[in-house]
Amino acid sequence: MNNKFDFSAVDTILTANGNNPIEIIPILQEIQEHYNYIPREVFPLISKRLGISEAKIYSIATFYDNFSIEPKGKYVIKVCDGTACHVRHSIPILEKLRSELGLSAKKKTTDDLLFTVETVACLGACGLAPVIKVNDKIYPSMTPEKAVELLNTLKEEAGCA
Repeated sequence: MNNKFDFSAVDTILTANGNNPIEIIPILQEIQEHYNYIPREVFPLISKRLGISEAKIYSIATFYDNFSIEPKGKYVIKVCDGTACHVRHSIPILEKLRSELGLSAKKKTTDDLLFTVETVACLGACGLAPVIKVNDKIYPSMTPEKAVELLNTLKEEAGCA
């Protein structure tokens, strides 16, 4: 195991869940909530404590879309590309966000771990289309220009502007 990695949060989460293998999904959810992703460094510890193979843990962590084993930014921006958003031009919003942040379909997170840009099939806010979600907040009636303004506001909030 990596000696530089702080496993104390994982230890606390495992203990709080009784080291019970049945609780693997809630355990992974809590770990992701803490680190903003599921670090690969935690797999050996989880495996040892729960008696589940690392391969099984990996398969669970990669099967569900809500889990990520790649680091995510402080601000996770989800661009809706469901039917209502798509026909109301969500793709130009996505393209503008990517170009402003130097991201692509393959590179989803900025090097400074400030922003992650992803697409989702639907955010369930069709009447407000096109929408984006930043962490837990929905932003309705988006345009590429409004998306850039929002990025600038988030950068200021993070002390990067």
